[in-house]
Amino acid sequence: MTLRVVIRPESSRLHSLAVCRSNGNHDYNCGVLNADSVKRQAKLLIDRCDVFQVRTGSSYSLVQNLEKFNMSILPSMIVLALAAPQQQQGVWPGFLGEGASQLQMESLPLSWSPSEGIAWQRQLPGYGQSSPVVWDGTVFVTSVSGADKNTLHVVAFDLESGDLSWESETASTFPEKASVYISRAAPTPVVDADGIYAYFESGDVVALTRSGEERWKRSLSDDYGRPKNKFGLSSSPVQTDDQVIILIDDEEAAYLISLSKETGETLWKTDRKPRTNWSSPAIVEIGGEPQVVCSSDGTVIGYDTKTGKELWTFDQVGGNRATTPQSPGEGQFFIGASAGRQGENATMARKSNGLLVVEKQGSDYVPKFQWTTPKATPSWASPVAHDGVAYWVNRSAVVFCVDVETGVDVFTERISESCWATPIGVGERVYFFGKSGTTSVLRSGREFEVLAENKLWTEENPPVNNVPVAEEETEERRSAQAMFSAPTLYGVAVANDSFILRTGSQLFCVRKP
Repeated sequence: MTLRVVIRPESSRLHSLAVCRSNGNHDYNCGVLNADSVKRQAKLLIDRCDVFQVRTGSSYSLVQNLEKFNMSILPSMIVLALAAPQQQQGVWPGFLGEGASQLQMESLPLSWSPSEGIAWQRQLPGYGQSSPVVWDGTVFVTSVSGADKNTLHVVAFDLESGDLSWESETASTFPEKASVYISRAAPTPVVDADGIYAYFESGDVVALTRSGEERWKRSLSDDYGRPKNKFGLSSSPVQTDDQVIILIDDEEAAYLISLSKETGETLWKTDRKPRTNWSSPAIVEIGGEPQVVCSSDGTVIGYDTKTGKELWTFDQVGGNRATTPQSPGEGQFFIGASAGRQGENATMARKSNGLLVVEKQGSDYVPKFQWTTPKATPSWASPVAHDGVAYWVNRSAVVFCVDVETGVDVFTERISESCWATPIGVGERVYFFGKSGTTSVLRSGREFEVLAENKLWTEENPPVNNVPVAEEETEERRSAQAMFSAPTLYGVAVANDSFILRTGSQLFCVRKP
């Protein structure tokens, strides 16, 4: 077994500890050990490990003599993982898999079809646009139902069998007319060892145990005002050990807020300039410390996770209203930007797709673009990096592949469908989950090669799709309603050997036959 300790370079304080079993190439993390158990578990941790590694930067160094390590700092550590491999259960705890278990290409399917590789599929109540999350063998997903999105649902399924574990219903404190034009359970929840925390665009936040009992709930709309965005909100929360952090960007009031996981009370709230935005924040390691990074309609801003204090801002961007800043390494992350529906921000958006780097200089943080790429634009899928290259995919299903370090074009090719869900790279594969149900699997790297094209359903047998039935007010909106009523693949989670894919009203589990 391998004991890994991560130390913040500037303070020499223990940041985290992980216990893993390694096969020589991959480490397998599993389970969760509460930090309160550290004192009594410390000797057990050392006794079980034959390799000891300390990280003070971007790499690990081997410590041959455990006696030289200062064991007195063990009680202050944050434990990431501890368990035997046979007890492992995959974890996909939030939007885009932030904090997920390590994935193994060999365990995941390359190909599937409506008749092969679908382990199970289940109908969901109402409709939702969030992604599934997974913890310890359970899949959690949210949705809303009712003509005015009156009921908020959190549903749990057994990952292996697809059996319904439980369903929770909560009345919305901000009912509004359901429409294909407005978000419907768009924010993805977060889950940890203690429970699931679901935020809805109504402003309602519901905390449940992993067995479905309510812990607390509150309405941010009641506390701080109802949102005015005519298309609704969609930003997904992020989490730390003890916080759920939610970004609410609205044209009348905007703020970043931290809620206690234990009680739901406000730990801090930072007001922001009002704006229209649908992007989600991310937690990025910058200068050895985690920051909440918000890329949102003309600015990118970093905040202290503990206090909500604004640490830096970058305003040389535009059109960044939909994608999440995914990080390929410490202090760096991708910005995705595109012109609006009427072409607004087109000029600035062309200058805003690239790799933003934030350096700590003394007590200040200095953000700047390492490179930008004028050709690449995203749709709803966020830019991601894998195997030394980064991928953007636009609304016309064109994939832009660029070098992560330099931004130099690698290839530009079209795949079968545009993507709402963000691509996922695993081993030698990159999965692009098309919004109409076709997943294109590319070989990772610098040559464009399609390994598989996988349909989740056929046109003759589409999934259940509980779209709103209310009559739209104009001919234009009625025409668009028909176009937007087709099933859409919104989100994906990956755990153990399974892909869990979500349309508006259906959940699919795909694995090797």
